[in-house]
Amino acid sequence: MKQVIHFSFLIFFIFFICCTATSAQAPAESPAESPAAVPSGPIKIIAILKKSGHFTTFIRLLKNTDMAEQVNGQLKKTNIGRTIFAPPDSGFSDLKLGTLNSLSGSEQLQLVQFHVIPAYLSVLQLQTATNPVHTVAGDSNEGDFQLNVTSSSTQVNITTGVVNATITDTLFNENGRLAVYQVDHVLLPLKLFGTSPLTPPPSKPEKDDGLNATAPASSGVVDPNCQVTAAISVGVAVAALFSLWL
Repeated sequence: MKQVIHFSFLIFFIFFICCTATSAQAPAESPAESPAAVPSGPIKIIAILKKSGHFTTFIRLLKNTDMAEQVNGQLKKTNIGRTIFAPPDSGFSDLKLGTLNSLSGSEQLQLVQFHVIPAYLSVLQLQTATNPVHTVAGDSNEGDFQLNVTSSSTQVNITTGVVNATITDTLFNENGRLAVYQVDHVLLPLKLFGTSPLTPPPSKPEKDDGLNATAPASSGVVDPNCQVTAAISVGVAVAALFSLWL
Protein backbone atom coordinates (compact mmCIF):
# COMPACT_ATOMS: atom_id res chain seq x y z
CA MET A 1 0.00 0.00 0.00
CA LYS A 2 2.86 2.37 0.89
CA GLN A 3 4.50 1.59 -2.41
CA VAL A 4 1.33 2.61 -4.26
CA ILE A 5 1.20 5.91 -2.33
CA HIS A 6 4.87 6.64 -2.98
CA PHE A 7 4.46 5.81 -6.65
CA SER A 8 1.42 8.09 -6.94
CA PHE A 9 3.32 10.89 -5.23
CA LEU A 10 6.25 10.37 -7.60
CA ILE A 11 3.95 10.60 -10.64
CA PHE A 12 2.38 13.80 -9.29
CA PHE A 13 5.81 15.29 -8.57
CA ILE A 14 7.04 14.57 -12.11
CA PHE A 15 3.82 16.01 -13.59
CA PHE A 16 4.26 19.20 -11.49
CA ILE A 17 7.88 19.64 -12.63
CA CYS A 18 6.89 19.20 -16.29
CA CYS A 19 4.08 21.76 -16.06
CA THR A 20 6.37 24.26 -14.37
CA ALA A 21 9.02 23.85 -17.08
CA THR A 22 6.46 24.20 -19.84
CA SER A 23 5.12 27.43 -18.35
CA ALA A 24 8.62 28.85 -18.07
CA GLN A 25 9.34 28.11 -21.73
CA ALA A 26 6.10 29.63 -23.11
CA PRO A 27 6.84 32.17 -25.90
CA ALA A 28 6.79 35.79 -24.81
CA GLU A 29 4.39 38.30 -26.36
CA SER A 30 5.78 39.69 -29.63
CA PRO A 31 6.64 43.41 -29.80
CA ALA A 32 4.04 43.91 -32.51
CA GLU A 33 1.32 42.62 -30.22
CA SER A 34 2.45 44.53 -27.16
CA PRO A 35 1.09 48.07 -26.81
CA ALA A 36 4.22 49.10 -24.92
CA ALA A 37 6.37 48.18 -27.91
CA VAL A 38 4.55 50.53 -30.33
CA PRO A 39 6.82 53.55 -31.11
CA SER A 40 5.49 56.57 -29.25
CA GLY A 41 8.33 59.06 -29.72
CA PRO A 42 7.81 62.62 -30.97
CA ILE A 43 7.38 63.23 -34.68
CA LYS A 44 10.33 64.97 -36.36
CA ILE A 45 9.32 66.92 -39.45
CA ILE A 46 12.95 67.26 -40.62
CA ALA A 47 13.45 63.48 -40.48
CA ILE A 48 10.32 62.98 -42.58
CA LEU A 49 11.55 65.38 -45.27
CA LYS A 50 15.11 64.04 -45.23
CA LYS A 51 13.79 60.56 -45.87
CA SER A 52 12.38 61.76 -49.19
CA GLY A 53 15.72 63.28 -50.13
CA HIS A 54 14.80 66.32 -52.27
CA PHE A 55 13.59 68.99 -49.84
CA THR A 56 16.92 70.67 -49.03
CA THR A 57 15.72 74.27 -49.45
CA PHE A 58 12.50 73.78 -47.50
CA ILE A 59 14.41 72.04 -44.70
CA ARG A 60 16.82 74.98 -44.52
CA LEU A 61 13.90 77.42 -44.25
CA LEU A 62 12.28 75.32 -41.52
CA LYS A 63 15.52 75.36 -39.54
CA ASN A 64 16.39 79.05 -40.10
CA THR A 65 12.93 80.20 -39.03
CA ASP A 66 12.70 77.73 -36.09
CA MET A 67 9.44 76.44 -37.56
CA ALA A 68 10.69 72.86 -37.39
CA GLU A 69 11.01 73.03 -33.61
CA GLN A 70 7.69 74.84 -33.29
CA VAL A 71 5.87 72.16 -35.28
CA ASN A 72 7.56 69.34 -33.34
CA GLY A 73 6.72 71.00 -30.02
CA GLN A 74 3.09 71.65 -30.96
CA LEU A 75 2.61 68.04 -32.06
CA LYS A 76 4.09 66.86 -28.78
CA LYS A 77 2.02 69.11 -26.51
CA THR A 78 -1.35 69.27 -28.26
CA ASN A 79 -3.75 66.89 -29.95
CA ILE A 80 -4.88 69.33 -32.65
CA GLY A 81 -2.45 68.15 -35.32
CA ARG A 82 -0.85 69.88 -38.27
CA THR A 83 -0.93 69.76 -42.08
CA ILE A 84 2.19 70.77 -44.01
CA PHE A 85 2.60 71.46 -47.72
CA ALA A 86 6.23 70.76 -48.67
CA PRO A 87 7.62 72.09 -51.97
CA PRO A 88 10.62 70.12 -53.30
CA ASP A 89 13.84 71.69 -54.51
CA SER A 90 12.49 71.71 -58.08
CA GLY A 91 9.66 73.96 -56.88
CA PHE A 92 12.13 76.50 -55.49
CA SER A 93 14.18 76.38 -58.70
CA ASP A 94 11.13 77.81 -60.51
CA LEU A 95 11.57 81.07 -58.61
CA LYS A 96 13.58 83.93 -60.02
CA LEU A 97 17.16 84.06 -58.84
CA GLY A 98 17.49 85.83 -55.49
CA THR A 99 13.80 85.64 -54.57
CA LEU A 100 14.38 84.04 -51.16
CA ASN A 101 17.38 86.25 -50.36
CA SER A 102 15.27 89.34 -51.02
CA LEU A 103 12.97 88.41 -48.11
CA SER A 104 13.67 89.56 -44.58
CA GLY A 105 13.80 87.12 -41.69
CA SER A 106 10.19 87.82 -40.69
CA GLU A 107 9.04 87.47 -44.30
CA GLN A 108 10.77 84.10 -44.64
CA LEU A 109 8.99 83.01 -41.47
CA GLN A 110 5.63 84.08 -42.94
CA LEU A 111 6.44 82.20 -46.14
CA VAL A 112 7.08 78.97 -44.20
CA GLN A 113 4.04 79.52 -41.98
CA PHE A 114 1.93 79.86 -45.12
CA HIS A 115 2.72 76.19 -45.82
CA VAL A 116 1.38 75.03 -42.43
CA ILE A 117 -2.29 74.53 -41.53
CA PRO A 118 -2.94 74.46 -37.75
CA ALA A 119 -5.04 71.29 -37.98
CA TYR A 120 -4.79 67.79 -39.34
CA LEU A 121 -6.51 67.47 -42.73
CA SER A 122 -6.71 64.24 -44.69
CA VAL A 123 -6.98 64.29 -48.47
CA LEU A 124 -10.74 63.84 -48.19
CA GLN A 125 -10.97 66.70 -45.70
CA LEU A 126 -8.93 68.92 -48.03
CA GLN A 127 -11.32 68.15 -50.86
CA THR A 128 -14.27 69.29 -48.76
CA ALA A 129 -12.55 72.16 -46.89
CA THR A 130 -14.22 75.57 -46.67
CA ASN A 131 -12.28 78.28 -48.48
CA PRO A 132 -10.26 80.25 -47.69
CA VAL A 133 -8.24 77.79 -45.61
CA HIS A 134 -6.57 79.29 -42.55
CA THR A 135 -2.78 78.92 -42.24
CA VAL A 136 -0.33 79.71 -39.45
CA ALA A 137 0.83 82.80 -41.39
CA GLY A 138 -2.26 84.85 -40.57
CA ASP A 139 -5.91 85.60 -41.18
CA SER A 140 -6.81 84.37 -44.65
CA ASN A 141 -10.06 86.35 -44.69
CA GLU A 142 -8.12 89.59 -45.20
CA GLY A 143 -6.73 88.26 -48.46
CA ASP A 144 -3.05 88.71 -47.61
CA PHE A 145 -2.57 85.04 -46.79
CA GLN A 146 -5.50 83.59 -48.66
CA LEU A 147 -5.24 79.89 -49.47
CA ASN A 148 -7.96 78.19 -51.51
CA VAL A 149 -8.18 74.45 -52.09
CA THR A 150 -10.08 72.95 -55.02
CA SER A 151 -10.25 69.36 -56.13
CA SER A 152 -11.17 67.15 -59.03
CA SER A 153 -11.58 63.42 -59.30
CA THR A 154 -7.83 62.93 -59.67
CA GLN A 155 -6.03 65.74 -57.82
CA VAL A 156 -6.12 68.48 -55.19
CA ASN A 157 -5.17 72.00 -56.30
CA ILE A 158 -4.08 74.97 -54.19
CA THR A 159 -4.33 78.62 -55.28
CA THR A 160 -2.89 81.64 -53.49
CA GLY A 161 -3.70 84.51 -55.83
CA VAL A 162 -0.10 84.42 -57.03
CA VAL A 163 0.55 80.79 -57.92
CA ASN A 164 -1.39 77.60 -58.61
CA ALA A 165 0.00 74.39 -57.12
CA THR A 166 -0.99 70.72 -57.05
CA ILE A 167 -0.52 68.05 -54.39
CA THR A 168 1.63 65.40 -56.05
CA ASP A 169 2.35 62.99 -53.18
CA THR A 170 1.64 62.15 -49.53
CA LEU A 171 4.95 62.04 -47.65
CA PHE A 172 3.58 61.25 -44.20
CA ASN A 173 0.18 60.61 -42.70
CA GLU A 174 -0.59 59.82 -39.09
CA ASN A 175 -4.31 60.10 -38.60
CA GLY A 176 -5.22 62.99 -36.34
CA ARG A 177 -1.65 64.18 -35.79
CA LEU A 178 0.27 65.09 -38.92
CA ALA A 179 -0.13 65.04 -42.68
CA VAL A 180 2.72 66.11 -44.97
CA TYR A 181 1.91 66.61 -48.66
CA GLN A 182 4.31 67.36 -51.49
CA VAL A 183 3.27 70.27 -53.72
CA ASP A 184 4.82 71.03 -57.09
CA HIS A 185 5.27 74.79 -56.49
CA VAL A 186 6.18 77.06 -53.60
CA LEU A 187 3.00 78.56 -52.12
CA LEU A 188 3.50 82.31 -52.51
CA PRO A 189 1.22 84.55 -50.39
CA LEU A 190 -0.21 87.69 -51.92
CA LYS A 191 1.13 89.85 -49.08
CA LEU A 192 4.75 89.04 -49.92
CA PHE A 193 4.46 88.67 -53.69
CA GLY A 194 2.14 91.08 -55.43
CA THR A 195 3.27 89.72 -58.79
CA SER A 196 4.46 86.24 -59.56
CA PRO A 197 8.24 85.79 -59.19
CA LEU A 198 8.13 82.56 -61.17
CA THR A 199 10.74 82.35 -63.88
CA PRO A 200 8.97 82.44 -67.28
CA PRO A 201 9.76 79.55 -69.62
CA PRO A 202 12.36 80.36 -72.27
CA SER A 203 10.79 81.64 -75.46
CA LYS A 204 11.44 79.77 -78.68
CA PRO A 205 13.34 81.73 -81.35
CA GLU A 206 11.21 82.63 -84.35
CA LYS A 207 11.95 80.70 -87.50
CA ASP A 208 13.51 82.89 -90.18
CA ASP A 209 11.70 82.01 -93.40
CA GLY A 210 12.75 85.16 -95.24
CA LEU A 211 9.22 86.55 -95.34
CA ASN A 212 9.81 89.03 -92.55
CA ALA A 213 13.26 90.08 -93.65
CA THR A 214 13.84 93.81 -93.89
CA ALA A 215 16.20 95.57 -96.23
CA PRO A 216 19.41 96.73 -94.60
CA ALA A 217 19.55 100.40 -93.84
CA SER A 218 21.69 102.56 -96.09
CA SER A 219 25.06 103.43 -94.64
CA GLY A 220 25.59 106.50 -96.88
CA VAL A 221 28.58 104.93 -98.67
CA VAL A 222 28.27 104.50 -102.45
CA ASP A 223 29.51 101.24 -103.92
CA PRO A 224 32.31 101.89 -106.50
CA ASN A 225 30.90 99.16 -108.74
CA CYS A 226 27.65 101.08 -108.94
CA GLN A 227 29.59 104.20 -110.05
CA VAL A 228 31.31 102.29 -112.90
CA THR A 229 28.02 100.81 -114.06
CA ALA A 230 26.36 104.23 -114.09
CA ALA A 231 29.26 105.76 -116.07
CA ILE A 232 29.10 103.05 -118.72
CA SER A 233 25.35 103.53 -119.07
CA VAL A 234 25.74 107.28 -119.54
CA GLY A 235 28.51 106.76 -122.13
CA VAL A 236 26.39 104.37 -124.18
CA ALA A 237 23.48 106.83 -124.14
CA VAL A 238 25.70 109.75 -125.31
CA ALA A 239 27.19 107.64 -128.12
CA ALA A 240 23.72 106.69 -129.33
CA LEU A 241 22.60 110.32 -129.43
CA PHE A 242 25.75 111.38 -131.24
CA SER A 243 25.26 108.71 -133.95
CA LEU A 244 21.68 109.89 -134.52
CA TRP A 245 22.82 113.50 -134.81
CA LEU A 246 25.32 112.61 -137.53
